[in-house]
Amino acid sequence: MNTEFLRQMPSSRSFAGSGNGLLWRLHLDSPLLAALLVLCGAGLLVLYSAGDGNPDLVVRQAIRLGGGFMALLILAQVPPRTYRFWAPAVYAGGLFLLVLVLFIGTEAKGAQRWLTVPGVGSFQPAEIMKLAVPAMVAWYFSERSLPARFRDVLLVLLITLVPVLLIARQPDLGTSLLVAAAGLLVLFVAGLSWRLILAALSLLAIAAPLMYFFVLHPYQRRRVDTFFNPEADPLGAGWNIIQSKTAIGSGGISGKGWLNGTQSRLDFLPESSTDFILAVLAEEGGLIGVLMLLGLYLAVIGRGLFISWQAQETFSRLLASSLALTFFIYVFVNIGMVSGLLPVVGVPLPLISYGGTSIVTLLAGFGILMSIHTHRKLMSHH
Repeated sequence: MNTEFLRQMPSSRSFAGSGNGLLWRLHLDSPLLAALLVLCGAGLLVLYSAGDGNPDLVVRQAIRLGGGFMALLILAQVPPRTYRFWAPAVYAGGLFLLVLVLFIGTEAKGAQRWLTVPGVGSFQPAEIMKLAVPAMVAWYFSERSLPARFRDVLLVLLITLVPVLLIARQPDLGTSLLVAAAGLLVLFVAGLSWRLILAALSLLAIAAPLMYFFVLHPYQRRRVDTFFNPEADPLGAGWNIIQSKTAIGSGGISGKGWLNGTQSRLDFLPESSTDFILAVLAEEGGLIGVLMLLGLYLAVIGRGLFISWQAQETFSRLLASSLALTFFIYVFVNIGMVSGLLPVVGVPLPLISYGGTSIVTLLAGFGILMSIHTHRKLMSHH
């Protein structure tokens, strides 16, 4: 067993942090829940300003957050062994729905991503795979000895790649990248050797030019071009990123104050309530506001990694690690694209950007994390 995996092994430590309070009996982890509530509350304040003081926008977001926290509460009650049992079935069901999207999916803005259920509404099956893929990969490794062998790596890549390609075909590059990250992070935590990681990165570097010319859609190639030179088309493709960087820079250290941002409120900044909402915060809250937000994110990610460190069996440990690290990828990619360090791939700022299914999916993932943490004591008694 190599050293990478040994770092993930649980020790015979005591159940530090466990308790017998009401929240614990509801299978809720109080530090993680507190950080999430503060983060979502801050998000509503930023959204109110980004939406030009439109209360309807905030109310709709609050309703979605309520639905997300309800999903969190329900999923926290389910023992990890149930997730392990159902992981292959949920993965297979998700694949079936992704194939269904190709044939009868609802199209909007040039993308065919949604399924409409009469009387219920539309939903995006790709969101299911954000949880189903890491759960499936964790289930696969829980049945085998670790560290991962080369044959297992190939099979896990296939498990991850099939839904990624189906999602990319919709097209939805942002979600496909996040699903890929969720599966590959499980592989990394399962003890993938650095030699294989470097080989994969080398292959990716070689394949990148081919993907640019033969895989990416024209509008996606324009995003890559804009990333390298946004000033080439300042009034067209480069508008978003130029205005975003202007808003971030104009905020300075302490910002212009809540509801006083000019870039967003005068409609210079597109997508100010969704993908580029961080620019609104940076303009109005300045560097201090951004650092406070990053502190909240670090608290959430740190608690997630702590939960994975304390998990007592392979499936829970791998799944919890993937959920926490994928959340980090969400934050990293959004901040990178808003600040011009990464191409714009349509990834919202988690729990802050205005949106529907992504919020529910994220909070559902934290419900699974809390389940893994709060069921440890029960599992040790079985």
